[in-house]
Amino acid sequence: MNQEQNFTRVLLRALYRKMTEASSTISHLSDSMTTEEADKAQGKLSTSWLHGDFEFYFSCAVVFIGVVGTAGNGLVLYALVASKQHKKHMLIVNQNVMDLFSSFFLIICYALKLCNLRLTGASGYWLCITLLSEGLIWVTSNGAVINLAVITVDRYLKVVHPIWSRKMLRPWMIYSAAAFSWLVGAVFNIPTLFKSSAVVDGVCYSYIFFDSLVARRVSMVFLIFVFYVIILVIFIFCYGSILATIRRQARVMAGHNATGSSTTQTQIQSSVIKTMILVCVFYAITQLPNYMYMLAVAVDFNIKVFDGAYYASVFLVFIYTCTNPFIYAIKFDPVRQTLRAMVVCKKTSVQPQTAGTARS
Repeated sequence: MNQEQNFTRVLLRALYRKMTEASSTISHLSDSMTTEEADKAQGKLSTSWLHGDFEFYFSCAVVFIGVVGTAGNGLVLYALVASKQHKKHMLIVNQNVMDLFSSFFLIICYALKLCNLRLTGASGYWLCITLLSEGLIWVTSNGAVINLAVITVDRYLKVVHPIWSRKMLRPWMIYSAAAFSWLVGAVFNIPTLFKSSAVVDGVCYSYIFFDSLVARRVSMVFLIFVFYVIILVIFIFCYGSILATIRRQARVMAGHNATGSSTTQTQIQSSVIKTMILVCVFYAITQLPNYMYMLAVAVDFNIKVFDGAYYASVFLVFIYTCTNPFIYAIKFDPVRQTLRAMVVCKKTSVQPQTAGTARS
């Protein structure tokens, strides 16, 4: 038979063979191993223990990141609503909602992984598919990437083609674009998740068991191309054009000594654009190691799918999700002002009361 047609079966057999060989090796250690071989086996055992220990601490760190990300995104969403910016910046609200859900699912998924559950039957399979597979995390995470590109295109049209955008863009288009980002994340991840995930010996394995080696490579290359390469092209083109337009407008306004409401509006628009540029640059930096690792796995099948390099690259992805709300808090003026007002209000509320006596 063709190797690609039996790809899933080969992986399952390999997993079973490794477990069988490990069990056989342990049962015959005292009878058949020399001192040198025993030392080597002990070294492998230590490496395996360190790998499990690393996974434990990594899971704990991710749960902490999820808690911080959930709290941060929730706080930013509150600030957007309190400052009455949620209707003006619907796509930014959608971005924070996606980051909020992604952070929340981080907590649930990795808290369950820390429990080290043994999965059995239909309930174990569905627990694997819905939570332990990290599918919900990647649905919202990939959707947030698409939404980030939509925000970029929206800013490009409003700054570079303002007349056309005022005539053609409608609120329903913005809502449709927000829904589209959720749809893309779900359409790409959910079918792939069901086809490539399985429970083997009570353990959940996700995004591994593809129909063939070609299918696995095509899936990874498509993921890299759509969610990183194309997104970066959109960022570079749109924000390059936006910055050129803003500089040109600044020179024109300086020549006419323009003041008043137009200047204020330009400052608000510039604040939003600076915030989004920082978010996009941070995305490009933190996502690069993970996509490079995926590319290496797609090219060389001998590379382990889950190892220290993988966990380190994924950790950076989660750092991006966690840090996003703090970028908004620092760079986006309406959010910063609302959060500052909350801090001032809290400080005022705990001031000592003036001297006086209570009436009896």
